[in-house]
Amino acid sequence: MSASTIRTRKPWAAPVVVLAGLLLALAAWTLPVNLKSVSPALLREAGEDTPSLSMFGRTLVDSEKIGPAALVLDAARAVNDPGTAQLDSELKALSAQQPEMVAWGGWDPFLDPLFKLRESKNVSGSTPVLNFFLPEQARATLRNYLSNSRSLGVQSVLKTRDIKSTGRFVPVSQPGGQPLESVILLTALLYQGEHLSPALQREVRSLADQAVAQGSLGELEPFFLDVLSLGKRLDWAQLAEMLRRTGDTKTVSEYAHLARVAPEQFPLIYVAALFSGSADRVASYLIQYGKTGLEDLRLALASGQGAVNQLMLRQVPVNHTMNAGVGTAASLVMLHPQAMLIVKYLGYLIGAFLIFRGLDLWIVAPTGLGLPRMKSGALAFLFAALLIVATEPFLLKAAPPSEYRVRLVLPALVITSTNPAQAADQTITTMDSTTLISIGFFAALQIAMYLTCLLKIREIARSAVAPIVKLRLMENEENLFDGGLYVGIGGTAAALVLQVLGVIEPNLLAAYSSNLFGITCVAIVKIRHVRPYKRQLILDSQTVTPVYTTPVGAPGKAGVSPVVT
Repeated sequence: MSASTIRTRKPWAAPVVVLAGLLLALAAWTLPVNLKSVSPALLREAGEDTPSLSMFGRTLVDSEKIGPAALVLDAARAVNDPGTAQLDSELKALSAQQPEMVAWGGWDPFLDPLFKLRESKNVSGSTPVLNFFLPEQARATLRNYLSNSRSLGVQSVLKTRDIKSTGRFVPVSQPGGQPLESVILLTALLYQGEHLSPALQREVRSLADQAVAQGSLGELEPFFLDVLSLGKRLDWAQLAEMLRRTGDTKTVSEYAHLARVAPEQFPLIYVAALFSGSADRVASYLIQYGKTGLEDLRLALASGQGAVNQLMLRQVPVNHTMNAGVGTAASLVMLHPQAMLIVKYLGYLIGAFLIFRGLDLWIVAPTGLGLPRMKSGALAFLFAALLIVATEPFLLKAAPPSEYRVRLVLPALVITSTNPAQAADQTITTMDSTTLISIGFFAALQIAMYLTCLLKIREIARSAVAPIVKLRLMENEENLFDGGLYVGIGGTAAALVLQVLGVIEPNLLAAYSSNLFGITCVAIVKIRHVRPYKRQLILDSQTVTPVYTTPVGAPGKAGVSPVVT
């Protein structure tokens, strides 16, 4: 293809290439997939056509589980579930039909002969289960019943009543030992009724056998404390339903901690365990992400059971800045998350490449002068990386410290700790969104400066003057070609001033990135563009062409002499 043909085609082809790149990058941005977060669009798609909180609550009502259904009703109200009114009416109808079951949260075949549930109609409202286990008569009834159990695990738990070496509990054999005995009997009854998950059953039995062998509660005591904490807040059915979905004593401890630090939000936390079928994942998620994670969990609960399962499976925060997404794309993301993430990043890379290649054809189009082209691939890779960082808020920025994380305070460490200033210096630095915006802004300035320099070189190259004049014009533009350094220094100074004023987060990376981009821009302009073009101009200006002329009066070729022009 000739140079004239290229000139005639590229003016309209270049904008098309740029537009295609923009559309491809935008399409990649709308894909609801992230590396270390999940988008609301994906949660909405995951929750589509799955049971809502109100539907799940009506299932519990049909199973005559009044206590758990009551907590689901509270959670449904908190997320404004549209079926809340219907769930409320069905729960009230069930409570009116079985008023004696309201205090316990539901009927249980093990409780009926022990506490005569049909006769206890004087208690209204859900009642913490430990309130029924503390009276002496109730404990005596439970002791007689559980002592005849054929379960080895139940017998192991009951043997811990004889242990006298305790920590925070008063031994059962001493005055004030009623709380410990109540917790032991409650644990044994939960074990007898198979209300503990199989994994939790095995762990409790192992800890009980170890405690009996050592003659000290040891590691079993923290579990008893957690059961005590939950037993003072949940009724029988609520506690049993939660422990069925709990895999180990660590999760029991975390739920007891969450019940203490977030009592107003505990219905959401409790219902998430039932809704997802795993208290372990819910506790781990909230302990890691704190109140922010609780708001993300609230969003998932409002979207449906599938959304909660998706969030708990991924164990990542919600990216609220990315709320766009197409239903078909979200379905593909759920089926092939890794493949769609690769497609998204490739879309960024190819889109950026097309944009820069189009600008190359548009601004630095070949003119037959041998001007070098922009490095579209390198620039595309750089800007694709910036796009990934900008759309992945948790890639470089760590999640904020969790408000629900268990903190162990040791007095000895507090006395010998360093001063607050030294402690602040040890804080892990994270990259704020304003830092990323600053870096992107400085990079865009240098790109603009780079394109300006290329336009000036093109203007000089296309001017109809001698090569020596073009060389002098290039020397006259040295200040322009050094402009990237001036812009970089000015950006660094401006960033430092803004950090001092508190407009952006203090981060030296945001300030000195401007200098780095300026140095890179000037190096590329001068080494990759100015120096080769000046060399070409020097060679063109020194070209000599021998022209032979015959002096007047010289016969034939004997008098021929060269004249240099």
